[in-house]
Amino acid sequence: MADTFASLLEAFKNVGVSRAYGSPVQLGGEEVIPVALVSFGFGGGGEAGQEGASGGGGGGMVVPLGVYRKVGDQVAFRPNTVVALVCVVPVIAVLGGAVRRAIRAAKA
Repeated sequence: MADTFASLLEAFKNVGVSRAYGSPVQLGGEEVIPVALVSFGFGGGGEAGQEGASGGGGGGMVVPLGVYRKVGDQVAFRPNTVVALVCVVPVIAVLGGAVRRAIRAAKA
């Protein structure tokens, strides 16, 4: 187990802001810097006194949020519209349901 933990530490030593912001790229006369939401986690455990009754796991995700673009002296963030819609649609659906229930409760 200690070897596994040491190998995980070595693999994720460089994780940080550099994973969320990509290297600058020249695209169509503009300098763009990709931006992403990076999240990961690991866990493990076991039962005391039972040999072989332990385990662990991990997972992660990367969501492309958009790019910072530089044209001349101006820097602006341009969001990824697909990801924005995927994030906003469930929020709007939940808010709509809450408003509907609030209206029904107010009428009753």
